[in-house]
Amino acid sequence: MNLLRKILFPFAILYGFITAIRNFLFDKGILKSTSFNVPVLVVGNLSVGGTGKTPQIEYLIRLLQDHYKVAALSRGYKRQSEGFVLADSNSNAMILGDEPFQYYQKFPSILVAVDANRTNGITQLLSNKEKPQVVLLDDAYQHRKVKAGFYILLTAYGDLYADDFMLPTGNLRESRGGAKRASIVIVTKCPKDLSDEKQEEIRQKLKLNSSQQLYFTFIDYDNEVYGENEKIAVNEIKSESKLLLAGIAKPAPFFEYLKNDEDQCLTFPDHHHFSETDLDHIQKEAQGKKIITTEKDYVRLKDSKLVSQLYYLPIKSTFINKQQSFDTTILDYVEANVKS
Repeated sequence: MNLLRKILFPFAILYGFITAIRNFLFDKGILKSTSFNVPVLVVGNLSVGGTGKTPQIEYLIRLLQDHYKVAALSRGYKRQSEGFVLADSNSNAMILGDEPFQYYQKFPSILVAVDANRTNGITQLLSNKEKPQVVLLDDAYQHRKVKAGFYILLTAYGDLYADDFMLPTGNLRESRGGAKRASIVIVTKCPKDLSDEKQEEIRQKLKLNSSQQLYFTFIDYDNEVYGENEKIAVNEIKSESKLLLAGIAKPAPFFEYLKNDEDQCLTFPDHHHFSETDLDHIQKEAQGKKIITTEKDYVRLKDSKLVSQLYYLPIKSTFINKQQSFDTTILDYVEANVKS
């Protein structure tokens, strides 16, 4: 914890007090939450960014899309549009935000929408001609105005909410007690070989109640990187001199996975909108070499002057163990609550 964050500790106490009162008012029904007549699943976290919500939403889409009409609803962070927007062929990352646009491009059979007001967003989706049977809410754990049926809380390995503090001293949006609302807690970005003993140590630290399920996942990288017209094996691209580019919350694992001693890494803020000046700088630094970026960054860059040398590396969330248990829990909840 740096000095400034220590100095701001009194503000963290105040912020924690305010969020605790807000949660209390929702818990007691004094502040109203809206329920819906379809299964609504929330994926979110207690901390600010970097826990792997996007691959977890994509995992749920893959699990559900062959059985149900799925809608994914996001706020659309840093989009240049307002209100409710339903993705269509005219959409792009500027209109939807990078993550929703990524969902729209990868999963053509689902509905993708954005709205900061999740209650209005779900209402609009359910009034759509192509009405969804299941709604996935992306990054809506603190959006208490919607009463979801199922809450999935993510916390990153090595950055557990149990070890964190309230903003601005730490990175928590609300107190650790907010974890009690979760139906499932997933520790993300784990080492692939995380031992049973370490899993049990984390379980004890998180202090979950008996009704909550705990799972552990790791980030699994694709075997190939993908450009506009070709794909290249990761083993081949690792040995090649290249520029690595990321505008995500915690890019270190991406860089470490692909980097060799000759490579240069460029980092931009999370959800960064690349200006012409940025593009010129990237192009100059690349010196004609291939540029490898994240999938989330690629959707913001694929229509730019960089496209001829631009490639992205897809990722997915993979369970260390008990995947079938997780899948069954989700499918049972949806089946029990979906309307024919």
